[in-house]
Amino acid sequence: MPSPRRNADGRPLAASASSTSSPGSPAHGGGGGGRFEFQSLLGSRAPGADPTCARLRASESPVHRRGSFPLAGAGPPQAAPAPLPEEDRMDLNPSFLGIALRSLLAIDLWLSKKLGVCAVESSSWGSMRPLMKLLEISGHGIPWLLGTLYCLSRSDSWAGREVLMNLLFALLLDLLLVALIKGLVRRRRPAHNQMDMFVTLSVDKYSFPSGHATRAALVSRFVLNHLVLAIPLRVLVVLWAFIVGFSRVMLGRHNVTDVAFGFFLGYTQYSIVDYFWLSPHNAPVLFVLWNQQ
Repeated sequence: MPSPRRNADGRPLAASASSTSSPGSPAHGGGGGGRFEFQSLLGSRAPGADPTCARLRASESPVHRRGSFPLAGAGPPQAAPAPLPEEDRMDLNPSFLGIALRSLLAIDLWLSKKLGVCAVESSSWGSMRPLMKLLEISGHGIPWLLGTLYCLSRSDSWAGREVLMNLLFALLLDLLLVALIKGLVRRRRPAHNQMDMFVTLSVDKYSFPSGHATRAALVSRFVLNHLVLAIPLRVLVVLWAFIVGFSRVMLGRHNVTDVAFGFFLGYTQYSIVDYFWLSPHNAPVLFVLWNQQ
């Protein structure tokens, strides 16, 4: 009968295995086998064992996705993006004044387009366009300047010359202020306007304010304060001023706010003329020169 295999110290191999095995070893059938297998799996997944798996686990980590713990060796961290300039940022909290102004501008453009019923011949009131253009000529600055100069040259009384001299001063002041404001604001005329106006100047391509409205308000207030007229004629003067201003919107020349500000400016201009009223006492040189002519 063959002898049992012995180890290095002469004891049988089976006895040595049974004596060195612990109660939790696989030889005793305990639960140590699961622990052994788990440790072997951990050893096989060590950082140096499979770098591909390590990179995949790191990339799938939610902490890594948030950028809190970047991978070692991934390169230098990128610099934070530069802040956008102030004009490129979106204003998420506009002021109440800005919202109100934009709303008024939108209403102004919409209402001006609705009221421009004579802008073109094919409009709903296109047949009234010649009459509107006649009103345009009645409020133009050149006819008023030429008419005032002619009346001033034909006048033979000091009182008449004084009134006409101040009317000429008012018309020149109106032209200067309207041209200055138009050049500063530079608001374009409505898109439905046709550039067929009577004697346009360089600043007439701009819309704000309406020169016809300022002139109508200025002349009507001047006439009502310095001419003795019956009540029907006074009503006709006021009605003429409002119709001239309203015709600017109907023709598509101006927006509603252009005419409204024009009325206000013309009304204020008369106050300036009345404050600096020219007379033979405070401006004798003008009257002397005019008498010599």
